[in-house]
Amino acid sequence: MELDPLLLSRIQFAFVVCFHAIFPVFTIGLASYIALLHGLFYKTDNQAWDRLALFWTKVFAVVFGMGVVTGIVMSFQFGTNWSNFSYATSNFLGPMLSYEVVTAFFLEAAFLGVLLFGRGKVPEGVHLFAAIMVAVGTFISSFWILSANSWMQTPSGYEMIDGHFHITSWMAAIFNPSFWYRFAHMVMASFLTGGFVVAGVSAWFLLRDRDVEANKKALSMCLWLLLFLAPAQAVIGDFHGLNTLEHQPTKVAAMEGNWETGSNVPLLLFALPDQEAQTNHFEIGIPSLASIILTHSADGEIPGVSEVAPDEQPPVALVFWSFRVMVAIGMLMIGVAIAGLLLRRKGRVFQSPFYLKTLVGMIVSPFIAVLAGWVVTEAGRAPWLVYGVMTHAQGLTPSLTGGMALFTLIGYVAVYTVVFWVGIYYLTRVVRNGMLPGTAEVTGEVERAKRPFSAAHTPFDGDFEGASK
Repeated sequence: MELDPLLLSRIQFAFVVCFHAIFPVFTIGLASYIALLHGLFYKTDNQAWDRLALFWTKVFAVVFGMGVVTGIVMSFQFGTNWSNFSYATSNFLGPMLSYEVVTAFFLEAAFLGVLLFGRGKVPEGVHLFAAIMVAVGTFISSFWILSANSWMQTPSGYEMIDGHFHITSWMAAIFNPSFWYRFAHMVMASFLTGGFVVAGVSAWFLLRDRDVEANKKALSMCLWLLLFLAPAQAVIGDFHGLNTLEHQPTKVAAMEGNWETGSNVPLLLFALPDQEAQTNHFEIGIPSLASIILTHSADGEIPGVSEVAPDEQPPVALVFWSFRVMVAIGMLMIGVAIAGLLLRRKGRVFQSPFYLKTLVGMIVSPFIAVLAGWVVTEAGRAPWLVYGVMTHAQGLTPSLTGGMALFTLIGYVAVYTVVFWVGIYYLTRVVRNGMLPGTAEVTGEVERAKRPFSAAHTPFDGDFEGASK
């Protein structure tokens, strides 16, 4: 069987990007939460905030380390698998990635060490400032990355000269038509991810009656946050969808499973898209609702996938179902947040084992939603690398063979599996150890560490006393 280097390269990049994405989407939200905890401790001198800040900084250190390891190889793939794309877009993507390094990475490098290892060694005000700067650095990093990705979705501010993109307006290119919608959607997803993880871990501690005071504070704060953020994300997603309808109509058609352009388009709850037959099987939908949502009118016209040639169509079934997974989890998040408000009004939000266990189960939900969203975003623009301008096939490295692509794919899967298993194993030990007053890292009597994982102060060869309760 002949190996297709294009298909294998797409699978490889999808695997690496999806694997890496779950880490920064968590650390962006968590960094802001840690900065808030430091601010509350600085203002109130309440030791509960300090214990929370220490604990979540340890978690941040582990996740940050995993994110760095998994993210390094992504840039190499541009040269090894997508050299034509790298050459054609170098005038834009080269400076954009450099801007991220110069602004975000340098900022994080300057203050991350102070945040992770400065406890008891610098004044609390300096420690707080370092936490704020690390949080700011995560936003700056996401700004440049999402601007670059959005430009690939809605390219602007350029002209083509001999197959090479030349930037005519940096403002138009950086702040391209889809950037602000995509940036807001991703930042909100990061806050939701951090919020549900903190809420779930706090609920897990409360179920075990561990550091009740601190974890009640953490859970209460997160539930108020989620009550606002979950519905807000739905609103931002609606605006994002309208923007996508304007600039990438075929992607929206695939998201809705709509093959023929028309009005009164139903919102499909279930369908089995058939790409070959250009139709759906076993449709279950709500009449006219897709038209109402996307055009705010039942008579509004929705484009169909069949408007473009078959070789320019995205994989409809993948986009269709990924979109529904993302939306379903979003609705579940709203329901869980509202349930927390109702239980709070009854004074039972901390005493309901069922609700606390539900929050523990929700820890993985934002990660699934983020991955589903990335699949919609990236698979929905297929077959385009730069939407409407350059296809995946045109961007592939000419000399790449199927065997070479398969070899590197297997290598990435093997290495990332080990990294993920070790990281999750270590992270669960950090969580199991929890917030234990009186230990060395609480009092600040620790050795000066030299790498992010060291900030967790969690040995592999044994648990702290009582940690496994």
